Amino acid sequence: MENVQRRFALNLLAYAVQRNVSPVQLCKLSGLDFDKLNKDPKFSLTSRQWDNLWSNASHLTNDPLFGLHFGESLQLAALGIVGGIIQTSGTVGEALGQAGSLVHLITDAVTITVNHSRDSFRIQLVASGKKDGDHSFSFVQLMDVLIALVIRELDGLLLKKVEPLTVRYPYTPDNPAEYERVLRCRPMKKTGEFSISFDIAYWNEPILTANYQLQELLLQKVQSGITAGEQGSAQALRVRIYNFLLANSYLGISSLTDIAANFNVSPRNLQRKLKEEGVTYQDLADAVRKSLAIHYLESGNYRVKDISGMLGYNELSAFTRAFKRWTGASPVHYQKDVN
Repeated sequence: MENVQRRFALNLLAYAVQRNVSPVQLCKLSGLDFDKLNKDPKFSLTSRQWDNLWSNASHLTNDPLFGLHFGESLQLAALGIVGGIIQTSGTVGEALGQAGSLVHLITDAVTITVNHSRDSFRIQLVASGKKDGDHSFSFVQLMDVLIALVIRELDGLLLKKVEPLTVRYPYTPDNPAEYERVLRCRPMKKTGEFSISFDIAYWNEPILTANYQLQELLLQKVQSGITAGEQGSAQALRVRIYNFLLANSYLGISSLTDIAANFNVSPRNLQRKLKEEGVTYQDLADAVRKSLAIHYLESGNYRVKDISGMLGYNELSAFTRAFKRWTGASPVHYQKDVN
């Protein structure tokens, strides 16, 4: 079986690259051999190396909520464990049960239980071998990743953004407004509990397996993780944001506010830095939409109306106008010409 913990670490490094951190430097500071981690399928990290990796990633990105933001961007498709979940699941409830049983592949520090009642279901993350109040920095980062990932994956299973009923931490997180933005619910304090609950209406909804195929396609298309070309020099901000938007566009194009928060800068500063590179955020968003529109149309697997919705357009006419502006042709005529 694939080493999922190693793949999780590689995705953490890839996200750090998006935040303009050298993966080689991050590994060196954390006592890791970058080449072995990148090339050896059997490579595993010690607990101390994980602690160092979380601490140094947060320090180098100047982001105390690095884990929360990493979880906001992460996809199960990137961890390679989606196949087993969707092949044995037909509904959200079944998929969550499968995902809970596979969390040990990512970490042995946490177990996940899923319980449901008449009105709601609750996903509880239980620390393995930790006393209440024993929350190291790396453990808090890991819990933030997992809680944010739960929401992201429900989004992906249903192809829509879901809102939790409650999110509970055993302490009051710093910067609760940012937690509320990412988790779509302000965390509540409850001693001894990491949990997230949802309306029971989601439980029996059928999962949309085709959306995971789309996620994997986008991840392959970007290929922006840890490559030799990225080891020696920093990427331009416009490239990092373009790649981030592309990899996460299966739920639509993220807003400027969300991207700025994930990159730990203000929207105004983000716009200013992009302006210095000769582009605007809207330029990048349109470039991603254009690239995806052309790809979807050339594949012949999607109707024009569906592509319009996938790209976040409320009206087909708006997508048609935008596509004509990009290519000089309507999407219908473009699709007929290439297929």
